Amino acid sequence: MITSTKTLLSLALAALLTACSTTSPDVIKRDDANRMSSVVDATVLSVRPVTVEGQQSGIGGTAGGVVGAIAGGSLGSGRRDNAVGSVLGAVAGAVVGNAIERSTTREQAVEVLVQLRNGERRAIVQAQGSEELRAGDPVIIVTTGGKVRVTRAPAVVPGTPTGAPAQRS
Repeated sequence: MITSTKTLLSLALAALLTACSTTSPDVIKRDDANRMSSVVDATVLSVRPVTVEGQQSGIGGTAGGVVGAIAGGSLGSGRRDNAVGSVLGAVAGAVVGNAIERSTTREQAVEVLVQLRNGERRAIVQAQGSEELRAGDPVIIVTTGGKVRVTRAPAVVPGTPTGAPAQRS
């Protein structure tokens, strides 16, 4: 019984970790590769740290409920005790599994307030990437498939066509 409980705990943990994802601007989803994106120039007005709340897909609660039911069912000496233990274990496991999923999928992020060239302002929340953006930085806003990310604007070389990026050797 202990071996099967350990196996189920391992499976529950694997399922929970599989549910974790990132919204990092440094990671592009496979579906967004080889797609044209729209790009808008802007200037950073401010950047502030925020926390993106964790998700509750139900995987954590389900896995916790199953593990709790199995663990609770092994308590007691009779059928009735085992059944009560299974029910209580399932409820407790589901609550704990849900809490674990929510905390493991929480992300540190930044809210970037930008001003577009036409004067409009936009706020974009994205996971903290490798670039550190600061007020006054020229940036581009890249929109692909409804998803938006902010990244530092490429350098422009004087004498090249307007908006042409600098050639790197």
